[in-house]
Amino acid sequence: MLQILYIILFCNTILIAMRLHEIYKAQKGDTLSISFEFFPPKDEKDISTVFLDNVSKLLEFNPVLISITSSACGNKDINSKEVLKFLAKNTNVTIMPHLTCKCASKDNVHEKLDFIKSLNFENILALRGDEPKNIDICYNDFCYANELISYIKENTDLSIAAAGYPEGHIDAASLDEDILNLKRKIDCGAQIIFTQLFFENEKFYRYIEKLDEVGIKIPVIAGIMPIISYKQIERMTSLANITIPNDLAKQVEKFKDNPLDIKKLGIDFGIEQCKNLVMNGFKNLHFYTLNQYNATSKIIKYI
Repeated sequence: MLQILYIILFCNTILIAMRLHEIYKAQKGDTLSISFEFFPPKDEKDISTVFLDNVSKLLEFNPVLISITSSACGNKDINSKEVLKFLAKNTNVTIMPHLTCKCASKDNVHEKLDFIKSLNFENILALRGDEPKNIDICYNDFCYANELISYIKENTDLSIAAAGYPEGHIDAASLDEDILNLKRKIDCGAQIIFTQLFFENEKFYRYIEKLDEVGIKIPVIAGIMPIISYKQIERMTSLANITIPNDLAKQVEKFKDNPLDIKKLGIDFGIEQCKNLVMNGFKNLHFYTLNQYNATSKIIKYI
């Protein structure tokens, strides 16, 4: 079985070490650009089994890249490195590791950058991140993502992506303030924006208009997360500024005790959301897969 999956990984990946500005410069006209985010499994042995299975099924859609989450410190970061090494060895798809800086020292960040470069990756998503739990020392070398981006720009030739928040970062006083923070990240070297997930396209469209008003012209990649459970929705809306449309909220509440109905609802909603984005000219879609291929693959098939 694993041999078959390895063949899938090799045969269905077509992008090799492309840089972000090259990828998204090429995505014009009617081209639909798909990318995926995965997180490292908790158990390292799952990398070559469950994780591989989910990745291989989504690589069938020929994504322009896949991103791998990270953390500032702790075991999750160790597993992230193992995933990156595994993908570098077994796939030809373009990889974009995440790098967070909250509580990290410059030495720690530099070590991670050296590791990323050793794998011949060309891209990175630079984030502030949340304060890690259960750590002995929290360094103050970096306070904000723009400082991390400046450091990456000064010390590497990596192509840098930044995060955007269509409804504003949860720590920002307002959306306008958050957009000014985003502009700082771009001024420091970010070339592409990947947005936080959203469920109201109108908020995303207004966000794009606001970016244009302040002179932000770089590609914006829309973040999409399929709804797969009631618990997922509760968690995401408690951690970030993410509005659930009233009609969707009522349906989620109605089916909260029916997992299969929730997943079907999420797939149906995701299909319509993505169709609307594409119809309005936004054809760069980044799926937060939650390491599950099923919902994401069904949405893509019907866009």
